[in-house]
Parts: sequence; C-alpha cells; structure tokens
Amino acid sequence: MSTEKKPILYSYFRSSASWRVRIALNWKGIDYEYKAIDLLKNENNTEEYLKVNPTQKVPAFITKDSKLLSQSEAIIEYLDEAYPDRPLIPGCPYKRALVREISQIIACDIHPIQNLGVLKRIAGDDMEKRTAWANESIRLGFKGLENRLEHTSGAYSVGDSITMADIFVCAMVGNAKRWGVEMSSFPIITKINEVCSKLPAFANAIPDKQPDCSK
Repeated sequence: MSTEKKPILYSYFRSSASWRVRIALNWKGIDYEYKAIDLLKNENNTEEYLKVNPTQKVPAFITKDSKLLSQSEAIIEYLDEAYPDRPLIPGCPYKRALVREISQIIACDIHPIQNLGVLKRIAGDDMEKRTAWANESIRLGFKGLENRLEHTSGAYSVGDSITMADIFVCAMVGNAKRWGVEMSSFPIITKINEVCSKLPAFANAIPDKQPDCSK
C-alpha cells in the first residue's frame, strides 16, 4: 500500500518566500493542501507550528511521503527533481549556476533586510518608517539585480526559458510594488515580471488569490 499523501504547503499569503513555492507548485501542476500561517498573529511562533517547522518560518513544505522541507530555494529544487516535467533548473552547468545566482541575489541580499521581522525591529508599528526602509532596501538591491540581468537575460531572467530565477524575480517585484518602489528605473525586471505574470502558474500564485487573503 502506498504511503504517499497530498503534499502540504504552510504559507502566508503575503510572504514572498511562500509565493515562490506557490508558483513552482502551480508550474509543475502539483495538487497540494494549503495551510495558512498568519504571521501578523504570530501563528508561526506557536508550539503547534514548532512541531511542524523548527525554524518557525514560512514556507514549510511536507512532501508526499511526509518529509519536511523549508527554505523556498531548497523546496523548489526538490520539486524540480521529484517532478521533472516542466523543469525550472537548466541542464547546462553554467546556466544552472546563473539561475541560482539570480535567485540568491534576491533571497540573500534583498529579501532578508525588508522582511517583516526586520521591519518590526527597525520601525515598530510606524508604517511610514517601515515603507521608507523597505522601499530604499529594495531599490538598492534592484539596481544590482537589473545590472546583472543585462548580462543573463533573454526572454526571461536566464536565457529564453522559464526558470527558478523568474519565480524569485516576480515574487520580489510583488513586494516592491507593495512598498511603492518606482519600477520605471528597472526595465528588465519589469519586462520579466510582466511577461511571467500573464502565465497562469504565476497569476494564480499572487497574494490576492490565496485562501488566507483578507479581501
């Protein structure tokens, strides 16, 4: 008898890291269970969620054979290997490295300094200060990203095929727009986001379409 179950994604609708995984799951056509973790209510800091994910972050992904994965890049790379149709990681070693480079520029350099925990420490409940910090942080990061994409992009972030890098770019643009970043200074990032956003896998992963989004 098979022990496989429907995979589970623990997600918060505004979390761009969760957003990345939602896009990948959609791209792969994987049916999964969505479990909402409300970061504003600190549901990630409960004893119950600690048993799910020791780091108490989102996303957390429970595989079809009931194994835990956290960190969006690790989850997406697992999905690409476990579900090889519609690949997100190139076969070419150099292009594969470029995809990881673009993804990590966002995941390591841009995203962490404007996430909710940092904003709370920097600005408390002052939304004006939060917005100013997030806006500046993303703009500075996007300057470097835009320059790098001048050398790596074709139709998409790395060449002419959808990859994991596009997933990271589009989720980060979502954050940028939320914090009022003027995107006209970043034409390549904007173009990639506009093209990808027309695809169902990307369009159906946006925060507004998630079950925990308060309308």
